[in-house]
Amino acid sequence: MDAIVNLSRRGPDDATRRPTREEAEAAVRTLIGWIGDDPDREGLKDTPSRVVKAYEHLFRGYRDNAADHLDTVFEDVQGYSDIVVLRDITFESHCEHHMVPFLGKVHLAYYPSKGVVGLSKFARVVETYARRLQTQEALTAQIAQAIEENIEPRGLAILIEAQHLCMSMRGVQKHGVSTITTQFTGVFKTDPAEQAKFMMLVGGHR
Repeated sequence: MDAIVNLSRRGPDDATRRPTREEAEAAVRTLIGWIGDDPDREGLKDTPSRVVKAYEHLFRGYRDNAADHLDTVFEDVQGYSDIVVLRDITFESHCEHHMVPFLGKVHLAYYPSKGVVGLSKFARVVETYARRLQTQEALTAQIAQAIEENIEPRGLAILIEAQHLCMSMRGVQKHGVSTITTQFTGVFKTDPAEQAKFMMLVGGHR
Protein backbone atom coordinates (compact mmCIF):
# COMPACT_ATOMS: atom_id res chain seq x y z
CA MET A 1 0.00 0.00 0.00
CA ASP A 2 1.35 3.42 -0.93
CA ALA A 3 1.91 5.74 1.98
CA ILE A 4 -0.30 8.82 2.18
CA VAL A 5 0.46 11.62 4.58
CA ASN A 6 -2.15 11.76 7.32
CA LEU A 7 -3.80 15.14 6.88
CA SER A 8 -6.91 14.47 8.98
CA ARG A 9 -8.42 17.42 10.77
CA ARG A 10 -9.98 17.30 14.21
CA GLY A 11 -12.64 14.60 14.28
CA PRO A 12 -15.25 13.13 16.61
CA ASP A 13 -12.69 11.65 19.00
CA ASP A 14 -10.91 14.94 19.71
CA ALA A 15 -10.70 15.80 23.41
CA THR A 16 -10.85 19.60 22.98
CA ARG A 17 -13.83 21.09 24.81
CA ARG A 18 -16.61 21.99 22.43
CA PRO A 19 -18.16 25.40 23.17
CA THR A 20 -21.80 25.38 24.20
CA ARG A 21 -24.58 26.39 21.83
CA GLU A 22 -25.07 29.56 23.85
CA GLU A 23 -21.38 30.46 23.45
CA ALA A 24 -21.59 29.83 19.70
CA GLU A 25 -24.65 32.05 19.36
CA ALA A 26 -22.93 34.78 21.40
CA ALA A 27 -19.98 34.61 19.01
CA VAL A 28 -22.30 35.16 16.03
CA ARG A 29 -23.85 38.17 17.81
CA THR A 30 -20.35 39.57 18.31
CA LEU A 31 -19.54 39.20 14.62
CA ILE A 32 -22.78 40.88 13.58
CA GLY A 33 -21.92 43.82 15.81
CA TRP A 34 -18.32 43.88 14.56
CA ILE A 35 -19.34 44.17 10.90
CA GLY A 36 -21.46 47.19 11.82
CA ASP A 37 -25.00 45.93 12.19
CA ASP A 38 -27.33 45.64 15.16
CA PRO A 39 -27.83 42.03 16.34
CA ASP A 40 -31.01 43.11 18.16
CA ARG A 41 -32.87 44.52 15.15
CA GLU A 42 -35.91 42.65 13.80
CA GLY A 43 -34.22 40.87 10.91
CA LEU A 44 -31.19 39.75 12.90
CA LYS A 45 -32.42 38.89 16.37
CA ASP A 46 -32.84 35.19 15.49
CA THR A 47 -29.83 35.02 13.17
CA PRO A 48 -27.35 33.66 15.76
CA SER A 49 -29.61 30.67 16.39
CA ARG A 50 -30.09 30.11 12.65
CA VAL A 51 -26.36 30.34 11.95
CA VAL A 52 -25.49 27.81 14.65
CA LYS A 53 -28.15 25.44 13.33
CA ALA A 54 -26.81 25.87 9.80
CA TYR A 55 -23.26 25.20 10.99
CA GLU A 56 -24.39 21.94 12.58
CA HIS A 57 -25.40 20.83 9.08
CA LEU A 58 -22.57 22.39 7.09
CA PHE A 59 -19.86 20.96 9.37
CA ARG A 60 -21.45 17.67 10.35
CA GLY A 61 -18.36 15.83 9.07
CA TYR A 62 -16.68 16.42 12.43
CA ARG A 63 -19.22 14.05 13.96
CA ASP A 64 -18.74 11.38 11.29
CA ASN A 65 -16.13 8.65 10.75
CA ALA A 66 -15.28 7.66 7.18
CA ALA A 67 -14.25 4.14 8.21
CA ASP A 68 -17.83 3.40 9.29
CA HIS A 69 -18.95 3.76 5.66
CA LEU A 70 -16.34 1.34 4.34
CA ASP A 71 -16.65 -1.50 6.83
CA THR A 72 -18.66 -3.81 4.55
CA VAL A 73 -16.93 -5.32 1.52
CA PHE A 74 -18.87 -7.54 -0.90
CA GLU A 75 -16.64 -10.38 -2.01
CA ASP A 76 -19.14 -12.09 -4.32
CA VAL A 77 -18.62 -10.10 -7.53
CA GLN A 78 -18.72 -13.03 -9.97
CA GLY A 79 -15.01 -12.77 -10.64
CA TYR A 80 -15.01 -9.06 -11.54
CA SER A 81 -11.57 -7.51 -11.01
CA ASP A 82 -11.43 -4.63 -13.50
CA ILE A 83 -11.66 -0.92 -12.85
CA VAL A 84 -14.61 0.64 -10.98
CA VAL A 85 -15.19 4.33 -11.73
CA LEU A 86 -17.43 6.88 -10.04
CA ARG A 87 -17.80 10.24 -11.75
CA ASP A 88 -19.31 13.54 -10.66
CA ILE A 89 -19.74 13.06 -6.92
CA THR A 90 -20.75 16.61 -6.04
CA PHE A 91 -19.65 18.24 -2.80
CA GLU A 92 -19.73 21.53 -0.91
CA SER A 93 -16.98 22.41 1.53
CA HIS A 94 -15.53 25.47 3.24
CA CYS A 95 -12.04 26.92 2.92
CA GLU A 96 -10.25 26.75 6.26
CA HIS A 97 -8.51 30.06 5.60
CA HIS A 98 -11.59 32.27 5.16
CA MET A 99 -14.52 29.92 5.93
CA VAL A 100 -15.92 30.65 2.46
CA PRO A 101 -17.44 27.82 0.38
CA PHE A 102 -15.75 25.90 -2.39
CA LEU A 103 -17.81 23.63 -4.60
CA GLY A 104 -16.99 20.87 -7.00
CA LYS A 105 -16.95 17.24 -8.05
CA VAL A 106 -14.95 14.18 -7.07
CA HIS A 107 -14.08 11.51 -9.62
CA LEU A 108 -12.54 8.28 -8.36
CA ALA A 109 -11.59 4.84 -9.61
CA TYR A 110 -10.22 1.72 -7.99
CA TYR A 111 -9.19 -1.83 -8.79
CA PRO A 112 -10.77 -4.22 -6.27
CA SER A 113 -8.59 -6.62 -4.35
CA LYS A 114 -10.70 -8.17 -1.59
CA GLY A 115 -14.07 -7.15 -3.04
CA VAL A 116 -16.19 -4.09 -3.75
CA VAL A 117 -17.95 -1.52 -1.59
CA GLY A 118 -21.49 -0.20 -2.10
CA LEU A 119 -21.24 2.75 -4.46
CA SER A 120 -23.09 5.17 -2.16
CA LYS A 121 -20.46 4.60 0.51
CA PHE A 122 -17.86 6.51 -1.49
CA ALA A 123 -20.17 9.51 -1.66
CA ARG A 124 -20.58 9.30 2.12
CA VAL A 125 -16.79 9.30 2.55
CA VAL A 126 -16.59 12.43 0.40
CA GLU A 127 -19.28 14.05 2.55
CA THR A 128 -17.47 13.14 5.78
CA TYR A 129 -14.39 15.12 4.83
CA ALA A 130 -16.04 17.83 2.74
CA ARG A 131 -18.23 18.82 5.69
CA ARG A 132 -15.24 20.13 7.60
CA LEU A 133 -13.01 23.18 7.26
CA GLN A 134 -10.72 22.17 4.44
CA THR A 135 -8.20 22.82 1.75
CA GLN A 136 -8.77 21.03 -1.55
CA GLU A 137 -5.37 19.38 -1.32
CA ALA A 138 -6.10 17.95 2.14
CA LEU A 139 -9.58 16.85 1.08
CA THR A 140 -8.09 14.88 -1.81
CA ALA A 141 -5.55 13.16 0.43
CA GLN A 142 -8.05 12.38 3.19
CA ILE A 143 -10.52 10.69 0.83
CA ALA A 144 -7.71 8.64 -0.70
CA GLN A 145 -6.30 7.66 2.68
CA ALA A 146 -9.66 6.48 4.02
CA ILE A 147 -10.32 4.30 0.97
CA GLU A 148 -6.78 2.92 0.93
CA GLU A 149 -6.78 1.98 4.59
CA ASN A 150 -10.20 0.38 4.62
CA ILE A 151 -10.57 -1.56 1.36
CA GLU A 152 -6.91 -1.90 0.27
CA PRO A 153 -7.49 -1.69 -3.50
CA ARG A 154 -4.84 -2.70 -6.02
CA GLY A 155 -4.90 0.88 -7.17
CA LEU A 156 -6.83 4.07 -6.44
CA ALA A 157 -7.22 7.29 -8.43
CA ILE A 158 -8.84 10.47 -7.15
CA LEU A 159 -9.44 13.68 -9.09
CA ILE A 160 -11.20 16.69 -7.58
CA GLU A 161 -12.18 19.77 -9.55
CA ALA A 162 -13.60 22.75 -7.67
CA GLN A 163 -14.27 26.46 -7.74
CA HIS A 164 -13.31 28.48 -4.68
CA LEU A 165 -15.46 31.42 -3.70
CA CYS A 166 -12.60 32.84 -1.64
CA MET A 167 -10.97 33.52 -5.01
CA SER A 168 -14.05 34.98 -6.71
CA MET A 169 -15.68 36.88 -3.82
CA ARG A 170 -12.59 38.41 -2.22
CA GLY A 171 -8.88 38.94 -2.90
CA VAL A 172 -8.11 38.69 -6.61
CA GLN A 173 -11.85 38.32 -7.46
CA LYS A 174 -11.44 36.09 -10.51
CA HIS A 175 -14.52 34.10 -11.51
CA GLY A 176 -14.77 30.72 -13.22
CA VAL A 177 -11.33 29.45 -12.20
CA SER A 178 -11.22 25.69 -11.57
CA THR A 179 -8.67 24.00 -9.34
CA ILE A 180 -7.68 20.39 -10.07
CA THR A 181 -6.07 18.05 -7.51
CA THR A 182 -5.23 14.37 -7.89
CA GLN A 183 -3.99 11.41 -5.85
CA PHE A 184 -2.82 8.07 -7.27
CA THR A 185 -1.84 4.86 -5.52
CA GLY A 186 -0.97 1.31 -6.55
CA VAL A 187 -1.22 0.57 -10.26
CA PHE A 188 -2.39 4.10 -11.00
CA LYS A 189 0.80 5.50 -9.51
CA THR A 190 3.20 3.05 -11.18
CA ASP A 191 1.59 2.75 -14.61
CA PRO A 192 1.08 5.94 -16.67
CA ALA A 193 -1.26 4.00 -18.98
CA GLU A 194 -3.63 3.44 -16.04
CA GLN A 195 -3.61 7.15 -15.23
CA ALA A 196 -4.41 7.91 -18.87
CA LYS A 197 -7.25 5.37 -18.78
CA PHE A 198 -8.68 7.00 -15.68
CA MET A 199 -8.49 10.47 -17.21
CA MET A 200 -10.24 9.24 -20.34
CA LEU A 201 -13.02 7.57 -18.35
CA VAL A 202 -13.73 10.70 -16.29
CA GLY A 203 -13.74 12.86 -19.41
CA GLY A 204 -10.28 14.38 -19.31
CA HIS A 205 -11.11 16.25 -16.05
CA ARG A 206 -13.52 18.42 -18.07
